[in-house]
Amino acid sequence: MSLKDKLTEDLKQAMRQGDELGRSTLRLVMAAIKNAEIEKRRELEEGELLAIIAKEAKQRHESIDQFERGGRQDLVDREEAELQILLAYLPEQLSREEIEAQARQIIEEVGATSPAQMGQVMRQLMPLMQGKADGKLVSQVVKELLAGRT
Repeated sequence: MSLKDKLTEDLKQAMRQGDELGRSTLRLVMAAIKNAEIEKRRELEEGELLAIIAKEAKQRHESIDQFERGGRQDLVDREEAELQILLAYLPEQLSREEIEAQARQIIEEVGATSPAQMGQVMRQLMPLMQGKADGKLVSQVVKELLAGRT
């Protein structure tokens, strides 16, 4: 069963069970997927679907930070619940050590020796990390590794 089919089935299940939070969260994800498909004029691949779900999860993380600063615990709780629903569809996130190992391998393949070559490394590394790691963390790791090589 494809990820899109699983999302659709889970949405139907949430509607049958009267799960308002699950229903609204999954509807938002399905709408984001549909918009991306319309924009690209084709069905999305699994990696692209994961990227959309990861983007939605990232938005929840940012909202949680904002609501915590604003002292809105009720909204923090809702965003955290939505985040848990989204995380169930994402593959387990890579640890910093796993990202570092992949980054070192790509740096060797590319032959990068300075931070000026970060773009070359990121172009090869990000497709491998899609949906498995936060882009900011990947970028930070690559930057640190290249800075240490100068």
